[in-house]
Amino acid sequence: MMNPKQAMACNSLVLILIGIIGYFLKSSPTALIPAVFGVLLLLCYFSYDRNNKVIAHIAVVLMVAVFISLFKPLASRLIDSDIYGIMRIALMQLVTFYSIICFIKSFIDARKSNN
Repeated sequence: MMNPKQAMACNSLVLILIGIIGYFLKSSPTALIPAVFGVLLLLCYFSYDRNNKVIAHIAVVLMVAVFISLFKPLASRLIDSDIYGIMRIALMQLVTFYSIICFIKSFIDARKSNN
């Protein structure tokens, strides 16, 4: 399993790249919303070592927001039977979910080591 910082970097790059690809394929500005979250996560990545507790919690909140907000576009792509759209959104959700799990495991491990 990746460490949280690596997972955050991977997640941010996937969100940025797939958001930009989705924008060019669909010509819809809403496809850039995940890319914006990806940029915010990238900023968290670069700030992570300075104050990792606060940044880690901000990053998790951003990732949970992305994960939840991608359900509606996924439902729309399913209704339209847009296989490529389904794959793009599902990949973003899968990577985001994995990153959330990495952070939760990190939080649990930190809690155990403090006790």
